[in-house]
Amino acid sequence: MTTRAAIGYELRERGGLRVLAWPAFDRYPVDALVTTRHGGVSAGDYATLNLSFGVGDRPEDVLENRRRAAAALGAGLGDFVFGKQVHGAVARVVTRADRGAGAAVADAGAGEADALVTSDPGTVLGALVADCVPILLYDPRAHVIACVHAGWRGTAARVTDAALAAMASLGTRPGDVIAGIGPAIAPDRYQVGEEVAQAVRECFGERASLVIRPDGTGRWLCDLWSANRLLLSEAGVADDRIHVATVPTGADFFSNRAARPCGRFGVLARLRPRDGGAA
Repeated sequence: MTTRAAIGYELRERGGLRVLAWPAFDRYPVDALVTTRHGGVSAGDYATLNLSFGVGDRPEDVLENRRRAAAALGAGLGDFVFGKQVHGAVARVVTRADRGAGAAVADAGAGEADALVTSDPGTVLGALVADCVPILLYDPRAHVIACVHAGWRGTAARVTDAALAAMASLGTRPGDVIAGIGPAIAPDRYQVGEEVAQAVRECFGERASLVIRPDGTGRWLCDLWSANRLLLSEAGVADDRIHVATVPTGADFFSNRAARPCGRFGVLARLRPRDGGAA
């Protein structure tokens, strides 16, 4: 059973897990999904498919959850690459040699990066979130993917620009890119202060009103979906190739604002060989 295909995303069963997918990628040799919080073994605050080692969950449960997520992609845990997410705008290109980095232990993985990029079929990229925006970028011409973690700091620092620049080093042109923007904190729930509002104004200038609006209390409401759509469009990604899953966190997806501590869900993706060969 699928839902909401008409607005650019579906909830699907994949390898025994309930996941979110963007049908726009179905015709291409790429496997991509966003995990929900369901289908894992974690308990309590982390119930059940927490993918992060860094939030206080039992490491053995996280390992099993990651194995299940990998299986949903037809991959193994050793195919994963994770970076150390620091709410910045560093994008890192990874290769087959990086497989396993950050996959089974709580370490820096492939290094500090809020965007991971590869042209290597079989290498599984992961970005973990719980209110921040998970983004998938895919260039079918150059056959390059990126998984991006974009909170307000990374968004204002233009982490999507950094990801596109890293993809360009592998032959990507922005006009060839297809983007999937995933579940995040809904704009009507994301109340922020002047620090965030100022960062948004500095990033977007006259278009800041499309991203933030006053809420009547002296604070602001911030729309991270619109922010990242605008940045991708500004960078040259065609509007009709940007697919936004406007699904709020807090129910099927972990929300750090709704409950602390909590787990993390993730956008996970890998390229398949275009010739059908082994990865």
